[in-house]
Amino acid sequence: MATYLDFEKKIQQIQEDIALAQVRHDHQAVEILQKDLDKEVEKTYKNLSPYQELQLARHPDRPYSLDYAKLIMTDMYEIHGDRHFADDKAIICYLGLIDGERVMFIGEQKGRGTKNKLKRNFGMPNPEGYRKALRAAKMAEKFGIPVLMLIDTPGAYPGLGAEERNQSEAIARNLLELSRLNTETISVVIGEGGSGGALAIGVADRLAMMRYSVFSVISPEGCSAILWNDPSKVEAATKALKITSTDLKELNLIDDVIDEPLIGAHRSKQGAADAIKKYFLDSLHQLREMNSQERMDKRYERLTSIGEFEERVESKD
Repeated sequence: MATYLDFEKKIQQIQEDIALAQVRHDHQAVEILQKDLDKEVEKTYKNLSPYQELQLARHPDRPYSLDYAKLIMTDMYEIHGDRHFADDKAIICYLGLIDGERVMFIGEQKGRGTKNKLKRNFGMPNPEGYRKALRAAKMAEKFGIPVLMLIDTPGAYPGLGAEERNQSEAIARNLLELSRLNTETISVVIGEGGSGGALAIGVADRLAMMRYSVFSVISPEGCSAILWNDPSKVEAATKALKITSTDLKELNLIDDVIDEPLIGAHRSKQGAADAIKKYFLDSLHQLREMNSQERMDKRYERLTSIGEFEERVESKD
């Protein structure tokens, strides 16, 4: 059954009424209710607060990386392990085809249901996960294959074992190596992009966000706890952090916002997958219009412009 958020209650009621009308074969009522639904969807989703967008980014029915891989790829072959320690299930790597184009697919994977959530470590990669991602990316570079990376994590796993195996070094190594990887790279935030756990596969020629995704240095819950010591301040923290796709685009921290279906990716998974596939193929075409040096120079220019600011001196006159 579909999961509805608090602000979606009116949409839920109309959809339930449509289902009842369909059972009664009342086609006229279905037509009227469908128009009401379209109006309610437009009204609701055109006026979302940052906190509501955060709720959508974390929606339990929202497609995860593996869902998108299955929807947009063919001839998928999974790559396992980092060849150092283990095979981290929170990171998935596939070699396959997208519309006949060879692609290395790397994604952070959350799980559904208790068993899969534990298997995927709630989407929080260990160091071996980031090392597996880097191994797959270097393999793609060797054979001139473009890389598509999907970001969806609350953050890198902060456990004792992860720290003992050098979590921070693994993330830093990815930042360095991906910044100079000599193949086309495209990264997309599909849900929740949390801190260094997201940055570790976020260094690319193109960095985009789905319409209802977030990208932040800390979770709003963590921010409200540290700044105000008050969990009720989560909504205020979400607004202050500027973590939505619109905010990050305005701040020039991302390149593009992918226009997922208005009602959300969880209500139209194929539509969301088609949007990602189109963005990837269009971006790949644009990147291939440059030679290797031009592409690397453009990537360097984009990465070094992050955090750029202007200092304004007011006249005393």
